[in-house]
Amino acid sequence: MFKEPPFSPKPTHLEGKKQSPTQSKGHFAETLALEYLQKNGLKYITRQFSCKMGEIDLIMQDINEVVFVEVRSLTNPQYGEPFETITYGKQRKILRTARYFLHCYPWTNEYSARIDVVSISGNQLNPKITWIPNAFGVE
Repeated sequence: MFKEPPFSPKPTHLEGKKQSPTQSKGHFAETLALEYLQKNGLKYITRQFSCKMGEIDLIMQDINEVVFVEVRSLTNPQYGEPFETITYGKQRKILRTARYFLHCYPWTNEYSARIDVVSISGNQLNPKITWIPNAFGVE
């Protein structure tokens, strides 16, 4: 059974502040991914968790797993699929940040963990969403 995390998630976006076009697209993609994952049974924990190690776009819960989600989006197909833009360095940064989150919140000891990727391509009116569970391991 899901336990509520013993912390208050930080604001989900820059409320009241002007966002750059890149920030707006990123927020839109994260919101699409969040809605998609919730429709597929995952429960929301927080979004935009950040620390000195890096940032995790979404943190969700899937039955007995804490799920760290990297959201990638591209509108131009000539650059390939969005998930292909995740470099080895970015993977390491996500892993370090996920480990930090797990270390900081002992309630997560009751769960296993995984890292998923949600890849969003196309335009906002007709997005193609690809969900890749366990995209790369939490060692």
